[in-house]
Amino acid sequence: MKISTKGRYGLTVMIQLAKHVGEGPLSLKRIAKEHDLSEHYLEQLVPPLRNSGLVKSVRGAYGGYVLAKPANEITAGDIIRILEGPITPVEGIEDEEPAKQHLWIQIRDAVKHVLDTTTLDDLANYETNQENEPYMFYI
Repeated sequence: MKISTKGRYGLTVMIQLAKHVGEGPLSLKRIAKEHDLSEHYLEQLVPPLRNSGLVKSVRGAYGGYVLAKPANEITAGDIIRILEGPITPVEGIEDEEPAKQHLWIQIRDAVKHVLDTTTLDDLANYETNQENEPYMFYI
C-alpha cells in the first residue's frame, strides 16, 4: 500500500488543525504557506474530511477550518481511509495462494493497527513528547 499525497497532505492539514485547537479557525492559505504546499490542492482535500464529520468550516474574513471532534477521537486510520480508501497492501487477496494470502493479511492488519491506534492528538504532540537530547554513545 502506498499513501499518496492526498493522504500525506490530508494528515498535515489535520495535524495543523489539532495543534491550533482553541485558537479559532485556521486557513488553508496559512497551512499551505507554512508547509510549502499548494493551497488549491489542499482545498480539494477538505470536502471529504468535512463531509465525514472530521472538520467544520467557518465562513468570514477570519474563517477557515476547525476540528469537528476532539483530536484524541480521530485516528490516522480515519483520515487515510477517507482520503485514500480501504487499507490493503494488495488487490485481490482472496485470489492468492494460502501462504501469500496469509502474509498480505498480516501486513494489512499490522498497518491497520498502527493507523487505528495513532490518534491525531498523538501526531500533533509528537514533537513535544520526544526527548530533544541527542543519543550518547560510550565505547
